[in-house]
Amino acid sequence: MLRGFVLGVAATIVVAAGATWLALENGRIPANADAKPGGLEVWAATTSLEATLKREAPKGPNPVALTDANLIEGIKLYGQHCVLCHGTAAGDASASPVAKGLYPRPPQLASDGVEDDREGATFWKLKHGIRLTGMPSWSSALSDRQLWTIALFLKHMDKLPPAPQAAWQAVGAPPPPVKAPPKPIRDEDLILP
Repeated sequence: MLRGFVLGVAATIVVAAGATWLALENGRIPANADAKPGGLEVWAATTSLEATLKREAPKGPNPVALTDANLIEGIKLYGQHCVLCHGTAAGDASASPVAKGLYPRPPQLASDGVEDDREGATFWKLKHGIRLTGMPSWSSALSDRQLWTIALFLKHMDKLPPAPQAAWQAVGAPPPPVKAPPKPIRDEDLILP
């Protein structure tokens, strides 16, 4: 009886693996950025990220002091590196075409906020990125101090003192993409009768 049970479990695993492979090979599992994610995909991504943050994100306090100057520096860094995907103080209204086209859509932080996240978790996300989301790792472009400074701003973005609040309100949306000028027509491109 145990042998039959083990064979049944093994056969089920083989059939499930085969069905999954066939679905993948035949394009039955959407890979497009504008498709709604399946429940299993959402569960797997969320569970993996939460477990990784719990294990790897720094647990201590932010080493960058909470000062107006540091908040303003964090706002400037955010404006240079994050606004394209995560928007301005205008929130959802400031979502760029890039943000609207990403899957999953990046949160517009003035609307969706991360103020309740631990600063260590935000630092980890900035430093390492998040796989399969479009969130890049900034570890090769920004120093740890700069990443902590952005995390400081994001933690306090909903309750900024006057000077940092003015700097945050002044962060503009990224300029629209520049269209390439039309290619000039050369004589050899013309088809004449």
